[in-house]
Amino acid sequence: MTDYIRNIVQNADLPAARTLIRGATVLSMDGDTGNLVSGDILIEGNTITAISKSIDAGDAVVIDASGMIAMPGMVDTHRHSWEGQLRRLNPNAATLEDYCNATHYSFAKYYRPADMYIGNLLTALGCIDAGITTVVDNSHNSRTGAHSDAAVEALLDAGIRSVHASGAPVSGEWDKAHWPGNLERLQEKYFKKGDNSLVSLAVMAQLEPELWAEARRLGLPIITEFFGGAMAAELEGLHRKGLLGSDNIFNHCTALSDAGWQILREAGVRVNVCPRSDAHYGIEDGMFALQSALRHGINPGLSVDNETSYSGDMFMEMRVAFYLQRVMGMHQRQCCGSEHPPVTLQAHSLLKAATADGAACAGLQDKIGSLAPGKQADLILIRTEDINLYPSGNAFGTVVHAAERSNIDTVMIGGRVVKRDGKVLGVDSERLRAAIDESRQHLFAAAGYQPDIFAETFLPLESAR
Repeated sequence: MTDYIRNIVQNADLPAARTLIRGATVLSMDGDTGNLVSGDILIEGNTITAISKSIDAGDAVVIDASGMIAMPGMVDTHRHSWEGQLRRLNPNAATLEDYCNATHYSFAKYYRPADMYIGNLLTALGCIDAGITTVVDNSHNSRTGAHSDAAVEALLDAGIRSVHASGAPVSGEWDKAHWPGNLERLQEKYFKKGDNSLVSLAVMAQLEPELWAEARRLGLPIITEFFGGAMAAELEGLHRKGLLGSDNIFNHCTALSDAGWQILREAGVRVNVCPRSDAHYGIEDGMFALQSALRHGINPGLSVDNETSYSGDMFMEMRVAFYLQRVMGMHQRQCCGSEHPPVTLQAHSLLKAATADGAACAGLQDKIGSLAPGKQADLILIRTEDINLYPSGNAFGTVVHAAERSNIDTVMIGGRVVKRDGKVLGVDSERLRAAIDESRQHLFAAAGYQPDIFAETFLPLESAR
């Protein structure tokens, strides 16, 4: 029995038996498949079976993609989805403390399971709308088992591919009796039905060997908010004890020394970086760690982190990464004589970070991240004949430097169309907005917050500690 409504989204339709995407410019992000100026993609059920210049598919459902770019769905490797209804509450935040004051230390303490559900649902639908077909949900507000259930059920209802990383709250009262035993309960309840579900389970934990051991007993990936300047001293000991491995996923990795990066490389730790978040909140040196990761042979994914200050799309993440990297390179060459000046990133490299590298960070590289026969049909179609994109002089440049969510015509996840003709399918928008408004009203009243849509700063609440 739940205290929230689960029929806001109706997505019961199964994938078509056979679907042919015809006449698209194909950016496959796969070395064997390559790219096609105009090509067809054949999908049978949830799987891509052929990509070629021309395919005769008989009775397949045909999607005319002429004038469109077909590419893999993007992968957001680190998002606190439960915060969905707190969008842009704190746009001018300048520190990590500012972020925490507007989330963990205030509203998070008053989240009901219903609020977890609507936050995750809104985030997931926003991801789909923006062409993000996979999200790694860093759920560090799992106050009770019911809160965790609500978060998982929202991801299932949204129809997005996701990794739900259940994590303990940062502040306030919560049911410590359910943690970490809640992990095994969640696994039994939602994830023991085979590997056909779009949603999988992980654990969100800091450098906590005992909790890591429980996650490994259950075979779950371990996701950590890792700040390389503050936490790096513990890496060597963890590595020496054999406690770091390819099941570790580290977010941020800011300000990490060469020695620390060498440990991550040797241990096979997966990494994602946060171009906007690290700069927006001034995390350590404020610079995202893509250059350092690449220099040490690690290809990180990109991540949005949260929407409490900025938008939830990967287009902007790629652009901020491009310009920060370029500015950093010029600064270091002109002013600092750096031994390792950054190399200017190419559009292809950034799109790879948002797709194939993100899939590898999420541990899903065998299923998604590129368009190739045998991969799951997670893909998007971008209209290049829209006024803001036409003419498309370069396909990679069009996606990375110019496309917006409004240009996304179609989104497919596991062979099922979830956005078509620019509209997310199956969503009762009126009920969704009503549920969002009810959740915000509850949270604002409980925390004693008086909303001001023109406020320049988010003032810490009396309840913030």
